[in-house]
Amino acid sequence: MAIASRIQKRVLASFAAAAAAKLPEAAVAAAGGAAEAVEEVASSVQEQVQAQGAQVLEFGDTERLFAGERSTSLVRTLAVLQALSVGPLVDVATAALRSPAVAGSAAGRAAARATAYQHFCAGETAEEAAAAVRRLWRGGMGGILDYGIEDAEDGPACDRNAAGFLAAIDVAAALPPGSASVCIKITALCPVALLEKASDLLRWQQKHPATKLPWKAHGFPVLCVSSPLYLTAAEPPALEAEEERELEMAHGRLLAIGERCAEYDIPLLVDAEYATVQPAIDYFTFAGALAFNGGGRPIVHGTVQAYLRDARDRLEAMARAAQGERVCLALKLVRGAYLAREARLAASLGVPSPVHRSIQDTHDCYNGCAAFLLDRVRRGAAAVTLATHNVESGQLAAARALELGIGGGGDRGLQFAQLMGMADGLSLGLRNAGFQVSKYLPYGPVEQIIPYLIRRAEENRGLLSSSSFDRQLLRKELVRRFKAAMLGRE
Repeated sequence: MAIASRIQKRVLASFAAAAAAKLPEAAVAAAGGAAEAVEEVASSVQEQVQAQGAQVLEFGDTERLFAGERSTSLVRTLAVLQALSVGPLVDVATAALRSPAVAGSAAGRAAARATAYQHFCAGETAEEAAAAVRRLWRGGMGGILDYGIEDAEDGPACDRNAAGFLAAIDVAAALPPGSASVCIKITALCPVALLEKASDLLRWQQKHPATKLPWKAHGFPVLCVSSPLYLTAAEPPALEAEEERELEMAHGRLLAIGERCAEYDIPLLVDAEYATVQPAIDYFTFAGALAFNGGGRPIVHGTVQAYLRDARDRLEAMARAAQGERVCLALKLVRGAYLAREARLAASLGVPSPVHRSIQDTHDCYNGCAAFLLDRVRRGAAAVTLATHNVESGQLAAARALELGIGGGGDRGLQFAQLMGMADGLSLGLRNAGFQVSKYLPYGPVEQIIPYLIRRAEENRGLLSSSSFDRQLLRKELVRRFKAAMLGRE
């Protein structure tokens, strides 16, 4: 399947632009100007991807792609993805999950557990998730343990959540070395209302640099000129003494988690959230990075959401700051998961959405950010997790990584990641090409995971959803196996 041949030239140009940015000015001028240099690099990258694409990620040979996968597992996966592609069915299912009468009943939880939960989640306990990691590891992939909790409202809830994250780290430490990472949410470690207030103050300081924030412990950049500063239209009130103490307690929870990860050498991935709290999340994340990422060691990973228009500007600011502080720039790159929420908030305020205007602009931003980070991985200045379900982005990044000589063997500088139950074809293709691949493994009680299940159901809704590529591969392989079985009997 020559997927590389379908990659659009403007997508390739985003990789080319990142490559051209590091050329000396004299060389660009000699080539006839920046535009000509970018075009030349674009043509070169396009030729390389077209020449290497089939070798980097091969999807045509489904027998090799799904080698080791049981037919019963493939049938079950296809059945779930096919059901989720039926829009009216998803509408009914998500409405039921949102209903307290259904979600709160034993029968409703049992139905969810037997369907979407079993497909998208690794179990109810950390031990069950650890078993999923071991299965993945035997198949040549790793796992990202995600204790599936939502926003915390007060200090006691934050303490319970921190204990759950520490337990996940202890479980990961008992797994084969290199097989597991741990994912956390800052919204589970600090009350959401306090994160919103701290984010307001950080935005105000970005607009008015003379503003003093007594609680602010570092100057690592979390915002830039192109960030959505309109969310803070007026000067917010300062944090009260009790709020400053709660912020310090949240900081302590994060440092305790980071210290446990550093002790066991386990990567800690911090999820991104929505714009109203993201500045405070980045502030906490970079506090962890400054504490534990010295000496080129990638422990604490922040997250950049490429669907945001300020993503590239903030990424470049982070890279400069990390270099100045002599810490490893460790990041997870995603497209983003709060598009509808951001659009509604911006519309209510009468301002443009902070999200790119088109899906192609988001693709271009993701690919450009990936190229930017891969170049720093090559220099030993960054570690990146490219979390994507987009096949073209996977092809581009894989080809670029091989060109730069990174990503193979035990190289911790680059790994790819996809959610459990999604983009399995891409995961297997990347694994077969020699890259480190991890599956994101949410776990926890069914009622606790329901918001996550709703997001996954909506993401896979419709015949043209992101799962259509996997459904195509699964059908092809199942037909091949059926024909082989029938011919074997004759």
